[in-house]
Amino acid sequence: MTPPEAPVQGQMGRGTETPPAVSVSLAVLSKRSDFLKAAQARRRGTPGFLLQARERNADEVDAGLIRIGFTCSKKVGNAVARNRAKRRLREIARLILPTGGRPGWDYVLIGRPEVTATRDFAEMHRDLKRALAHIHGSAE
Repeated sequence: MTPPEAPVQGQMGRGTETPPAVSVSLAVLSKRSDFLKAAQARRRGTPGFLLQARERNADEVDAGLIRIGFTCSKKVGNAVARNRAKRRLREIARLILPTGGRPGWDYVLIGRPEVTATRDFAEMHRDLKRALAHIHGSAE
């Protein structure tokens, strides 16, 4: 007996659209010192999360790289709620940062209690676009 065929959604079989191919690659922040440097830089609060961003020095890491970090404290909820919030933050970052972020910058998305895991995904999408525009608009 063969399993039934799953219905295909979209071009890649996913329900969401993938960002266009660009020459910028995303890397994940893993060192505590990188998170601390981002905490000292620019920030923009949104209803769904807090965005911290900093422009790296030329001598730090590859200048063509956008680095992103995610964090959710225990205030967000138990492990299940924190992981759900981080999954949602990772997805909006995957969709927006390749086109909306700037190479040579570090971004940290911080989840908010009871909001990040439940906020409408389209609204979070708009929140990140607005936060990036605010951070980069004031940088110039």
